[in-house]
Amino acid sequence: MVSAAILRTTKITCCGVLLLGTLTSWLANTVTRWTITEDYTVAFSGSGAEGTFRGLTGTIVFDSTNLGQSVFDVAVDARTIATGNDTKDRHARGDSWFDVERYQEIHFTSSRITRTATGYQATGTLRLHGVEREIELPFTFAQQGDTGTFKGSFTVNRQDYGIEGPFFGFVVGDDFDVTLTVPVRQ
Repeated sequence: MVSAAILRTTKITCCGVLLLGTLTSWLANTVTRWTITEDYTVAFSGSGAEGTFRGLTGTIVFDSTNLGQSVFDVAVDARTIATGNDTKDRHARGDSWFDVERYQEIHFTSSRITRTATGYQATGTLRLHGVEREIELPFTFAQQGDTGTFKGSFTVNRQDYGIEGPFFGFVVGDDFDVTLTVPVRQ
């Protein structure tokens, strides 16, 4: 027959092992949540048009030592397009371009983040003008204490997303470079 003292010791040991396992699992899956600050830049440039977007919001969970748990789920407000020309801005918001009445957000959700020779790469889905396509977004991250800055760039072909144009009578290229500078804090 097993004594009561042995049973108590076994129960305490089992509970301790379970608690330690749960704590270890939680710590292994803990990554840093970053808050986007207001001094970010989302800029685009291409043949015949360039400008910026505002209204960047979303979730950034990133830890360079735990990329498997890191994720970007961010959006920019398409209605905020600014080219420096009010007439071009109104046209860009119209139905032949961004159609912001129907598609108010440009949204990116990462499915995988990996390390590269020059930084990192986020692979994920870009939803623009109602069309979803997988893209690769190379980026860097520089951390200074509880703040940091993400910088990245990628190219978008407007016709891949059903944006036909023309751009207010101007000849506009198909490819646009998008550059991002996103300061964050914990």
